[in-house]
Amino acid sequence: MRTHVALQLLCYWLALACWSAQAQAQARHTLEQLWITPDLPTPESVLYVPHKKNPYLFVALIDGQGDAVDGKGGIATLTPDGEVLDKNWFTGLNAPKGMAIHENRLYVADITELVVIDIKKRALIKKIPVPGAVFLNDVTANSSGVVFVSDTRTNKVHRIEQDEVSVHLENIASANGLKVFGSNLIVGAGPELLLVGADKKPLTLAKGFAQGIDGVEMIKRGEFIVSCWAGLVYYVYGDGKIELLIDSQAQKINTADIGFDASTKRVFVPNFFKNTVTAYQLK
Repeated sequence: MRTHVALQLLCYWLALACWSAQAQAQARHTLEQLWITPDLPTPESVLYVPHKKNPYLFVALIDGQGDAVDGKGGIATLTPDGEVLDKNWFTGLNAPKGMAIHENRLYVADITELVVIDIKKRALIKKIPVPGAVFLNDVTANSSGVVFVSDTRTNKVHRIEQDEVSVHLENIASANGLKVFGSNLIVGAGPELLLVGADKKPLTLAKGFAQGIDGVEMIKRGEFIVSCWAGLVYYVYGDGKIELLIDSQAQKINTADIGFDASTKRVFVPNFFKNTVTAYQLK
């Protein structure tokens, strides 16, 4: 009798393990390459713009060193299919990186300043100096127009509201990728993905990334696509598990600050030193 029960339990656990393995296999995600756009000088960041009639992409082009005040940087525009609309949509920046949009304003991190651009007029509105900044990196904005910008070298996240700058977070190691989530802030901090609420106490959502996080995009509540500049792209599940989708380190193909179109589930990856942007279909 005991042997029979033991066999039943063994069969049950085997069946459960098989079902779990199948479920994990079905849940596995992949990125299928769609197109590559060449001749974009040092693309660092891509931002998808969901325009009603004609959506497009903003691409931040450093065109030089990542911390050089040389006026060579700018913003290009692409179609979601990779066609270059205007390689010089906006020029005269230094080393533009992360971008965010609120209403008609494009916010761009540019070394020690937050640049504000009128999108319709394609004109500079203002440059907001960030006191103590060294290497501003990613930008995100909430529905009220409050902007957050990370400084990777000072381990801080700054908050800009009505042009007033304050330190929102300190001691966030290698703070980079940002994404507003309701009243919370998602932060890529070195090899960890953090959730920071109103209490400003970081909660680790996922860890174990092989390199420091660069770009962060939310796929759905609790799940993310995360890039690491060195050439890695991961899928992050709600339980904190991470899945490697791209590893192009051996080919020295960088995967910098990614963009994402939620309607088509396309991921747009700036390849930095390769001077290309690559689009993938998330499956």
